[in-house]
Amino acid sequence: MNLGSYLTRSAAHRPEAEALVSGERRWTYGELEAESNRLAGALLARGLGPGTAVATLAGNRGELVVAEMAICKAGCLRVPISARLAEAEVEHVLVDARVRLVLVDAAHLDAVRTIVDARALDCLVVALDGAAGDPAAYASLLAEGAPDPVAVDLDAEDPAVLNFTSGSTGTLKAAVQTVGNRLANMRKLAMNPQGSAGPGAVYLAPGPITHASGMVILGCFFRGSTVVVLPAFDPEAYLDALERERVTHTFLVPVMLNLVLAAPSARERDLSRLRSVTIGGAPVSPARLREAVELFGPVVNQGYGQGETTSAITFLTSEDVVRGIESDPELLLSCGRPVFDTEVRVVDEGGLPLPDGQVGEIVARGPDCVKEYFHAPEATAQTFRDGWVHTGDLGFFRWDGYLFIVDRKKDMIISGGYNVYCTEVEAALYEHPAVYEVCVVGVPDERWGETVKAFVTPHPGTDPTAEELREFCATRLSRVKLPRLVEFVPRLPRNRNGKIDRRSLRQREWAGTERKVG
Repeated sequence: MNLGSYLTRSAAHRPEAEALVSGERRWTYGELEAESNRLAGALLARGLGPGTAVATLAGNRGELVVAEMAICKAGCLRVPISARLAEAEVEHVLVDARVRLVLVDAAHLDAVRTIVDARALDCLVVALDGAAGDPAAYASLLAEGAPDPVAVDLDAEDPAVLNFTSGSTGTLKAAVQTVGNRLANMRKLAMNPQGSAGPGAVYLAPGPITHASGMVILGCFFRGSTVVVLPAFDPEAYLDALERERVTHTFLVPVMLNLVLAAPSARERDLSRLRSVTIGGAPVSPARLREAVELFGPVVNQGYGQGETTSAITFLTSEDVVRGIESDPELLLSCGRPVFDTEVRVVDEGGLPLPDGQVGEIVARGPDCVKEYFHAPEATAQTFRDGWVHTGDLGFFRWDGYLFIVDRKKDMIISGGYNVYCTEVEAALYEHPAVYEVCVVGVPDERWGETVKAFVTPHPGTDPTAEELREFCATRLSRVKLPRLVEFVPRLPRNRNGKIDRRSLRQREWAGTERKVG
């Protein structure tokens, strides 16, 4: 089997259909097939075949999609490097994965060349923006291959992608996604309860396609739809693209959603073509889900998954979201029900399943679930146990099968012996009309051990007080969960993936104490 063969099939069926849009450039299926074949052929001609690591390091652009298809076709091991990584982290990935070729944009070219030279790596650096005639330029590499179809046969257990991420731990490690894992991801997309993105559908990827925004691209080509890659996220540019490209499907992380909802022109746009707006990558509050439905219509849904699960393991459909708004408000706190052939459980410390309503760790298994981290046996033993992926998230099942995430295990606050979940406090604060963004952490307290502190960014033009927010929360939360401390900040810190950096806020509060968290 070969993941790239599905692009070949779609190109044979609809060669003139539009496959990829990035900036001013557009590829038909026939053109994307030919260019990815050329690149795949060039990789093979250079001896970079099955199991050989080929990396990409660039901001969003169409060539990253071409490279993904080519790496699949050549049977190489794809190593997508986030453009947000620090230079030392890029060095770690190149060395750890034993990358033999890396495609790099102009912004990262000098740094990568310095790393390769300093470490004497056996790695060819290919400049995506290199001048014509430069032997180390992308165009020159393409010229080494032919447009004829390429499809190196692989087994389902063969590694396909090294998904390097620090997650919330700060330690860079790679989930080894196999060919079978990626095929399972494609099957889920084809059976999407929101409707598969088939011919005529247009998917807009607004975030880094090295991560969540790009996970569905292969599935889109499998079904013959169009992929639009936004070079960099900006709320107005995103809204422009939704209108201009007549987008039907898109994905947003909560921070992007907040920016879009606050965009001055958002309510003036024609978004009638949208069929699915998926929110994922981090928890989203019920207040934001309601606002999203007001803007986009009854097409907003939510997925929950990790790099270790390759795709979403639970899904809250747009019908669920509407029902939550109209008659079942608790449902807006859920991340949905398990999707298709993935099993999800909530377990105790011994790995035994817990009954509905009891909080434990969320674990998952299925054909899309990873079995190991790359070159990290200790982390592998901790996360992958007895065939289950231990997510590190705490949650519980409702009686009707809906899963509710209450916190990361390490983020839970224990105050006076009571468990306080940061996300529950944040959800209450988001209901206040003056709260734009919020992050809750546990901070040291001599009496209670830990107490609840909220970092709040108010909406422009508002001036809430700490007491006002505490009184507001008192109607929604028990006393132990109330934010005893509130600090107003102009903006919240973010990690390299654009998520609110809870860990840095917690570390700041615990600096200089004997007991540490985070």
